[in-house]
Amino acid sequence: MLDLAIIGGGPAGLTAGLYATRGGLKNVVMFEKGMPGGQITQSSEIENYPGIKDVVTGMELMEPWPEQCMRFGLKHEMKEVTRVSKKSEEVFAISLAGGEEVDAKAVIICTGSTPRRANFEGEDEFLGRGVSTCATCDGFFYKNKEVAVLGGGDTALEEAIYLSHICSKVYLIHRRDAFRASPATVERLKKCENIELVLNSKIKKVYGDTMGVQGVLTINKEGDERDLKVPGIFVFVGMNVNNGVLKQSDGSYLCDVSEYGEVIVDLSMKTSVKGLFAAGDIRIKAPKQVVCAAGDGATAAINVISYLGE
Repeated sequence: MLDLAIIGGGPAGLTAGLYATRGGLKNVVMFEKGMPGGQITQSSEIENYPGIKDVVTGMELMEPWPEQCMRFGLKHEMKEVTRVSKKSEEVFAISLAGGEEVDAKAVIICTGSTPRRANFEGEDEFLGRGVSTCATCDGFFYKNKEVAVLGGGDTALEEAIYLSHICSKVYLIHRRDAFRASPATVERLKKCENIELVLNSKIKKVYGDTMGVQGVLTINKEGDERDLKVPGIFVFVGMNVNNGVLKQSDGSYLCDVSEYGEVIVDLSMKTSVKGLFAAGDIRIKAPKQVVCAAGDGATAAINVISYLGE
């Protein structure tokens, strides 16, 4: 039986593993079916992580984390967790793809969130063929070309700025006339001469052929349409909470969640179920910052140690 099962290998999960093993827990496994690092590895520019004075990509930031976090005995299992359930009062059942089941005394859920779909015509059809949610991954394919970005938050603006250094022009489409992003990010955006704002507008459809996207048709509040002849559109309209592992066979959740599916925790990262903790972007009111996710992971692990000690 595991002392602790950590579900998810992003900043929260890795840090939880570091603090749990360094704090004395001997049998700790982090379940992450892919390589550790999390959603942040797709970020193009990070300049606000304490101690990192140079601007780095998300991939560069996360590269040394796994080695450090596994130094004290954390194990990484590249297996998919399908469900976390209660086996008894003090034991959790970790169900894995393929039918295997592992028992654990405590669990920290760190499954994060994923990009939300904007649900415009052509989004699914051209996903991966001109519709993207990762500027770092796909921006290079549009070098010296025009592209469009959809969204009004920090991520959308940051990725538009990143693309402006690669592409000849960036159309930033936003349904309002003001941005939700931080003032500092908005100021940086305004300094980019090759970014054109398409405000009070939404995407009516993305069109193309078998080769990929050929253009984006937008419509504003007045009903006026505009045809942007671009081969690529990057969509940044929020995130979906990855809470599927908490869903039970009867459709309920193992612990209390918000109306948006976020796991409700207290300041100790404790959920409504004894022995179950949540950290990072899956929790309620998550700031969605790497440093905060890491802090969540550390907090959860410290409290797991106290819980098991009791």
